[in-house]
Amino acid sequence: MSEKQKYYITTAIAYTSGKPHIGNTYEIVLADAIARYKRIQGYDVFFQTGTDEHGQKIELKAQEAGITPKEFVDNVSTEIKRIWDLMDTSYDKFIRTTDEDHEKQVQKIFKKLFEQGDIYKGNYEGMYCTPCESFFTESQLVDGKCPDCGREVQPAREEAYFFKMSKYADRLIEHINTHPEFIQPVSRKNEMMNNFLLPGLQDLCVSRTSFKWGIPVDFDPKHVVYVWLDALTNYITGIGYDADGNSTEQFGTLWPADLHLIGKDIIRFHTIYWPIFLMALGLPLPKQVFGHPWLLQGDGKMSKSKGNVLYADELVDFFGVDAVRYFVLHEMPFENDGVITWELMVERLNSDLANTLGNLVNRTVSMTNKYFGGTVADKGAAEEVDADLKAVIDGTPAAVDAKMDGLRVADAMTEIFNLFKRCNKYIDETMPWALAKDEEEKDRLETVLWNLIHGISAGARLLEPFMPSTSKKILEQLGGGHVTEKPEILFQRLDLEEVMKKVEELHPPVAEKEETASDEAVIDIESKDEITFEQFGAMQFQVGEIIACEEVKKSKKLLCSQVKIGSQVRQIVSGIKAHYTPEEMLGKKVMVLVNLKPAKLAGVLSEGMLLCAEDAEGNLSLMVPEKAMPAGAEIC
Repeated sequence: MSEKQKYYITTAIAYTSGKPHIGNTYEIVLADAIARYKRIQGYDVFFQTGTDEHGQKIELKAQEAGITPKEFVDNVSTEIKRIWDLMDTSYDKFIRTTDEDHEKQVQKIFKKLFEQGDIYKGNYEGMYCTPCESFFTESQLVDGKCPDCGREVQPAREEAYFFKMSKYADRLIEHINTHPEFIQPVSRKNEMMNNFLLPGLQDLCVSRTSFKWGIPVDFDPKHVVYVWLDALTNYITGIGYDADGNSTEQFGTLWPADLHLIGKDIIRFHTIYWPIFLMALGLPLPKQVFGHPWLLQGDGKMSKSKGNVLYADELVDFFGVDAVRYFVLHEMPFENDGVITWELMVERLNSDLANTLGNLVNRTVSMTNKYFGGTVADKGAAEEVDADLKAVIDGTPAAVDAKMDGLRVADAMTEIFNLFKRCNKYIDETMPWALAKDEEEKDRLETVLWNLIHGISAGARLLEPFMPSTSKKILEQLGGGHVTEKPEILFQRLDLEEVMKKVEELHPPVAEKEETASDEAVIDIESKDEITFEQFGAMQFQVGEIIACEEVKKSKKLLCSQVKIGSQVRQIVSGIKAHYTPEEMLGKKVMVLVNLKPAKLAGVLSEGMLLCAEDAEGNLSLMVPEKAMPAGAEIC
């Protein structure tokens, strides 16, 4: 490139409700790898990340902590930035939604959209459930009662501002259809089109009066701007957008963004709400939104309430920064969720990093010092076996480019490690220790070591975006043919038993009281009418596996799960948000009533029912198979 081409990449801004776990941290490391790779390709990269700091949840958490909301978010934002820096991420800007310039622009944007008629003042009007603090339309009620908790509802109304989403829906549908690269992976695009856009968009509430911790609507200060209009606009306010038309040169250069990198759970807000906001502002849409999968712990659970959350800084203490970067990048598939466990981390460290890579570098440096005093050159003593190694060396950069162009980062890393594996195989094929015994093979031995240094160096340069510190250490040791006097151990092998012992000391298991038959609690409930065997036989129960789960944004009680049943996936809405987080739901095998007539709960289609048990205090427990059963197994 004669003149550098720009590349603007963003992550979702992290919500400041608490310390980010390793699943949250994965996103910033992924974005960093892409940003570093683009820089190496010659792009002028601008990489933005930051924190989302407003909302009712933060207001409540601050009250619980006995501090102001601003003090609370200052503390959490500092911790998030510390983790991002610890992971050696090369962001160019860290934006906070409490930044004065951001808040000012959000107020301007809100006013602009209001004045041009895209935002209007109205009322939440419908049937109100006091315990749930939620409004519902008549069609959303179940038997005339709250779809979340089943209690009585009363007609009510509350003032709010709304955005006319339907005004831009057809234009967005056309954009998605004519820009197949816009939403990635394709499965995310299909989900947005079929579940949200094609059925028709409802107007979106963009202000709140029920809490104060937000950006005030300057012309109506009892309202605060609701989170999505506030948070999403960071992608333009952070680079100098001005709603009055005085945007900076940087904004003119960088926008539209080349890539919004986000978690799949917020794909709807970034591919429906955000593009529509931009259309209303008269701005071009981002070129691509990639909804990456989730990083799950072991059986799918990663829950602070259960004390089993993995944090980046804790993992770094055990394995080092680059080992953690390697794991989260290499073990995450393009479209499906990845899994992290202590056992897997130890296995990958020992096999891929200490053995395949570390031992390769160690042997090459040691042999170069032992046989040639640390300096070798290409003596041209080639043999047939060299050609295949050189073909892999020459072909790997293009293979990595192709994978990275498709955002297949894990596959790109596999290509690099295939090169390292080929170098190891080359050592076995050429047996330098045998060549060293024959003085007539000295030129051949030197050529072999030169080829190894060339191959490892090529791989190390490609490794820089993913493992920057390791890449630097390798290249410093090899020095283009003059190696260091003593090899540096890149990765120390770990003993699994010792690691797990330390983990248990760090996270002692919580002892649970064993109940006997005599002291186990029992509950009597009111009997329902008897049914016949034929009536029971009409109900179809099967085992389902929860492969995705998110909160229903309009509800305080509902979770929306994607449940795999046999070869099909069904969407099931359940009133269990108070008892399970979306992260806890993932990977669970559950019992499902499959042939329940579909219904809409809080405007979201539900195609079945998850079976739960409830105790006298109203605590719920999902019914799960006692033994491992495949998704789709019949319950009879």
